[in-house]
Amino acid sequence: MRVGIAGGGVAGTMLAWRLLRSVPRIAVDLYTTRSADGDATSASGGLVRGFERTAPECLPAARSLAELRGDPALRTASDYREVGAVYLLPSGAEVTEPLRVLEEVLPGSATLLTGPELTGRYPFRGLPTGVTAVVERHAGYLSPAGLRAAVLGWLTDRGATVRRLPVTTVGPGPALRLADGTTAGYDAVVLAAGAWTPALLAASGLPTGGMRVKQIQYTVYEGRPARLGAFVWEDTGMWGRPAGDAGFLLGLPSDRWDVDPSCPRPDAALAERVAEEARRLLGHPPAAHCPHRTTASSDCYHDPPGLELREAGPGVFTFTGGSGGAAKTVVAASRVAAAALVR
Repeated sequence: MRVGIAGGGVAGTMLAWRLLRSVPRIAVDLYTTRSADGDATSASGGLVRGFERTAPECLPAARSLAELRGDPALRTASDYREVGAVYLLPSGAEVTEPLRVLEEVLPGSATLLTGPELTGRYPFRGLPTGVTAVVERHAGYLSPAGLRAAVLGWLTDRGATVRRLPVTTVGPGPALRLADGTTAGYDAVVLAAGAWTPALLAASGLPTGGMRVKQIQYTVYEGRPARLGAFVWEDTGMWGRPAGDAGFLLGLPSDRWDVDPSCPRPDAALAERVAEEARRLLGHPPAAHCPHRTTASSDCYHDPPGLELREAGPGVFTFTGGSGGAAKTVVAASRVAAAALVR
């Protein structure tokens, strides 16, 4: 079986690694379609937790985290930091089934806190009445770029071919047409090019399947709120985590759609809104404090969201659409995608 994978992000590299580990006599060629500088893998905040709002979304996230914690090689390669996570929920949120999934996969990790318990333990302020939170001990953040770098080395050791050559289109066969004018045929091809996937599909005359490109952005500030690890506030979409020895990373969802992934540029208005929301919620950063740096990139969004293998044409598949959250599920999703591709 010969598989060609277009995309050198953490999704494509992890899928290639899974295939090589699970399938005898398989040949895998991985094409890094663009420079890694500024792609979603290198820019990702890397939050990992088990909790999601529905049980079907929770299961891959929890399984991914469980395997990450249980595999010393993955844990070291990804520079996983277990700082805990708090997911702030609006009044009346129903989380019985996700908590059941979490208890099955990560026993003893998750606790549901009431508003008073939450504000007594963490530095949140001004929360609406009725807010609750899922607090996870086994959660934190990792480096998708570090994991990618390690997996690229593992691929070479296992005999995969890694070519730093962009793919321009997908042809019948299926085949990948390359930037040097050559064509390589395969039994299956997978487009795992992240934010470049929709354009690659369109250039190949294939439907984009509900995929769009959206900007992702966060700002790292000096200083750190006391007693707080990673967090998400569902009402606003604000999220954050520790960064470095004494910094804190904060972000909000962007409203910039269909951006050019080759030239990300920070949205100054969004960065200011992040600072304002953070001051209301955490009292951090101080009003006069300047941010350390703002990072902008883009990712492939899919409706419904989720990193999974999707068929795009005869012998052609996509493995993207994590909608900015692929770091949470890539370990488990790559295993499921490899098995589906072989079937």
